Amino acid sequence: MVMEAIMQPTKLESTRLEEKALGFVWIDCPYPMLALGLEKALSAEAWVHRQRKAPTEDSPSIVIYCPNSRKDVASRVNAIQTLFPGTVTLLFGLNVDLQLARTALKEGARGFIHAGMSPKQIIQAVLVASEGETVVPRELLNDLVAGTPSPELLALSPRQREIFELVAEGLTNAQIARRLFLSESTIKQHLRLAYKLLGIKSRTQAAQLLRQSKLA
Repeated sequence: MVMEAIMQPTKLESTRLEEKALGFVWIDCPYPMLALGLEKALSAEAWVHRQRKAPTEDSPSIVIYCPNSRKDVASRVNAIQTLFPGTVTLLFGLNVDLQLARTALKEGARGFIHAGMSPKQIIQAVLVASEGETVVPRELLNDLVAGTPSPELLALSPRQREIFELVAEGLTNAQIARRLFLSESTIKQHLRLAYKLLGIKSRTQAAQLLRQSKLA
């Protein structure tokens, strides 16, 4: 009897006797009902760990992270990838959120899924991501292909964005004024207002923000 108890596989080892397409998935979500819904949607194709605390019994092949704040996204995605190198990380949003998707992809996430998708669509998206592809909802893909400015730059007027483009090219205020047939003081006024709107203080930061927007 003692030997039988010793030879019994652990709970996790027992579950691994049945192969599932998605393997072991960690749902890192602060909303219990949402996490439960995701678990039910994926349970046919994955063994699911549904807790905020990282799993310790095994490394997940996929992590689905649902943030409760945009400001936490970059640090959390980095933390997940540091804890489980090589794991596929997907961001889950409550709706189609372009800024959230951009941030996640920039930090190395494999894609973005959201609560408006059906269970079948979510399973398919996770399967595609597990095979090495990046998954982005059609609505977001259309915006990305169209070259929609980042949400930060959307706060600017078309003229201010035009001036930012020239700043990124390295032109001085005087050169920009000549290019746009405006006075140098007008250019300075546009830049001061734009800096205030974006919370930045220099031409270097302005150029960097614009480059990051294009890379995203």
